[in-house]
Amino acid sequence: MEPKKVLICDSIDSEGIDQLKQAGIKVDVNATISQAQLEKVVSNYDALIVRSRTKVTKEIIEAGTRLKAIGRAGVGLDNIDVNTAKKRGITILNTPKASAYAVAELTIGLMLSLTRNIPLADKTMKEGKWIKKGWKGWQLRDKTLGIIGFGGIGRIVGKIGHLAFNMNLLAYDPFITAETVENLGGRLVSLETILKESDVVTMHIPLLAATRHMIG
Repeated sequence: MEPKKVLICDSIDSEGIDQLKQAGIKVDVNATISQAQLEKVVSNYDALIVRSRTKVTKEIIEAGTRLKAIGRAGVGLDNIDVNTAKKRGITILNTPKASAYAVAELTIGLMLSLTRNIPLADKTMKEGKWIKKGWKGWQLRDKTLGIIGFGGIGRIVGKIGHLAFNMNLLAYDPFITAETVENLGGRLVSLETILKESDVVTMHIPLLAATRHMIG
């Protein structure tokens, strides 16, 4: 039987490539492949693995006559035409937990950076200016944190904010129960309440037609 063939279209860790090969899968790697090139060669493969650079469009999926699966080494699926893939019976896979803690930590870092004016302080310090009072900022402790999208990443951000900074936690997510938020010490509220009552708002949702321009 001919081995299954996978095309990896973006850079991934070599350990992942080795695991595929050990499973008897023929792996081709082209981390710089263009959309036009991919559309030409996709019919030779049973599966694609992408990150965020490669866009798996309707045209590419329709050209992939052998495609059985599309794997996204990451969380979001906004670079894959999921509807077309489903119509073709192609399985869509992603790794929602792989980077959850890293993204949550970055979110907290950005919150601290903004509230303590770290980028501006760094810039002016390098210019030889000591503007201590001008970049005073404000602390996160006891403030209200509003989270739009209370999935894996949103929950970790909420947990860190609540436990590390004693922040009051508000969450908006139409797909979860109030109990889910209450278990982390917060409240499930409306989007309007989030925007009215929060000192800091963070969004952890996919870019879809329903979420585009949700704020602004």
